[in-house]
Amino acid sequence: MTVAHVNGVDLFYEAGGDGDPLVLVHGSWGDHNNWAAVVPSLAESFRVITYDRRGHSQSGGSGTTADDVADLAALIETVAGGTSHVAGNSFGAIVTLKCAIARPELFRTLSAHEPPLFGLITSDPAYAPISERIGGVVRILEGGDMETGAKTFVETIAFGPGAWATLPEPVRRTFVSNAATWLDENKDAGWDAIDLEALSRFSEPVLLSQGDQSPPPFTPVMAQLRGALPGAEHHVFAGAGHVPHATHPADYVATLTEFATR
Repeated sequence: MTVAHVNGVDLFYEAGGDGDPLVLVHGSWGDHNNWAAVVPSLAESFRVITYDRRGHSQSGGSGTTADDVADLAALIETVAGGTSHVAGNSFGAIVTLKCAIARPELFRTLSAHEPPLFGLITSDPAYAPISERIGGVVRILEGGDMETGAKTFVETIAFGPGAWATLPEPVRRTFVSNAATWLDENKDAGWDAIDLEALSRFSEPVLLSQGDQSPPPFTPVMAQLRGALPGAEHHVFAGAGHVPHATHPADYVATLTEFATR
């Protein structure tokens, strides 16, 4: 077990491969295993670093989004050698984008897939339904039913009806065991918003991506980010949804590798 002690917590991480460092930041409910389908291929071009965010699986502690941002910065400094390519998915993309605002000097490139920054679209018709669904999952988890909360999140927010049964049993167990971390994230004021003006000052290469099968609220969120970062590249994963690194690993590896190495 490899551990980095940063900001008062022990973060579990794995590193392998040769080349420039690439840190992968997982989303809510998950851990470093979320990237298992793409790590071997990415490691042919990069020194790939995956980790469990604080409170998730093998990492200790709990905290706020700001703590997650500070952890990512510390991990780049202590494990990645001071600068790194960074790719985040879902809530991990929120952490990545907010770290880019706070510590832009740590980034070589930034890749973000569908951060759930729904606070950016409160005037959009897509906001009310997603806000209600999030509230419903929060209420279930507050009632102590972590498995039902995880299933409801998967089927009403992230992937769609029937998706829970298609997930491998280890993935379902990880969702349930990390459910409390998602509840903490949602109680953190401002987790779903970002300072677009500050983000617009980030000058390193950016790749913003989404899936053409993803839930509708992500489209206006990505439009807001593209407006703040007009120089960013935009990629749509055909046939994919919220986790293309898991469902379409070859496409994800090819897209990320071409972008970061270029």
